[in-house]
Amino acid sequence: MSAGWKGSGAPVENPESMTQVVVPVRYPLSEHSRATLERAIEIADERDAALTVIHVNLYHDNRQTSRSQLRESVEREFGQLPRTRYVVRNGLLVEETLLDEIAGADADVVVIGKKQVSRWRKMIRRLVDDPDIERFLRTELDTEVVTVEP
Repeated sequence: MSAGWKGSGAPVENPESMTQVVVPVRYPLSEHSRATLERAIEIADERDAALTVIHVNLYHDNRQTSRSQLRESVEREFGQLPRTRYVVRNGLLVEETLLDEIAGADADVVVIGKKQVSRWRKMIRRLVDDPDIERFLRTELDTEVVTVEP
């Protein structure tokens, strides 16, 4: 991350040294996304970590969400969140785009909803023989995975 990285307001002094929590969400926030995001916020608070909230706009979908729409939606639901970065990426496949972001953010923790696990499993099965998502992310990206059931 570059100097001047900002979340919803104040700059983070040294984000590279902070624990990084990444949480993918849908926009508008679904019930599952709200539950997953709530758990990610708890983890970020417990670990005094930076939080990255990410949404993927699919190329084949006509709806395009902006970073400000995502931020406003999250803040309406949870209030202003310190040390939070909002990211909207475009991609063909949600899971591949998320893996790129997780690797790029050097995420320490990824919080995903239970419903996302099967889609991740299919995508990872294409990459490796063993579809164990947690093991793949832990060994390939050195990332802890927290799965949330709404």
